[in-house]
Amino acid sequence: MRIHIKRIYAAPSDDDGARILVDRLWPRGQSKEKLKIEAWAKELAPSHELRKWFNHKPDKWQDFKRRYKKELDGNTEAVSSFLNEFKGRDITLLYSAKDEQHNQAVVLCDYLISTNTNRR
Repeated sequence: MRIHIKRIYAAPSDDDGARILVDRLWPRGQSKEKLKIEAWAKELAPSHELRKWFNHKPDKWQDFKRRYKKELDGNTEAVSSFLNEFKGRDITLLYSAKDEQHNQAVVLCDYLISTNTNRR
């Protein structure tokens, strides 16, 4: 499994594999067809409370990563189901935040890679 990260508004490409939205909220004014999304993994997105607290503030980044990973640790069923569903496939985690370095897709990508490695 190769995992890519891309902003939802970037054009789809042939090497994206399965395009999966990992935001809790659907991007305003966008359709599933237009975005070529295969799945919406909102159950893996940060909680509403964590998302609002973080508010994409880079100075909260380290704490956000720790808190989000803790949420994912508590959501093992959804993580396991996701990894099983996309096992052996290339995927692209899609997010709508403007900040390409400080967003949940970056954290989720690292988390999925480490979890998938530990499952072997």
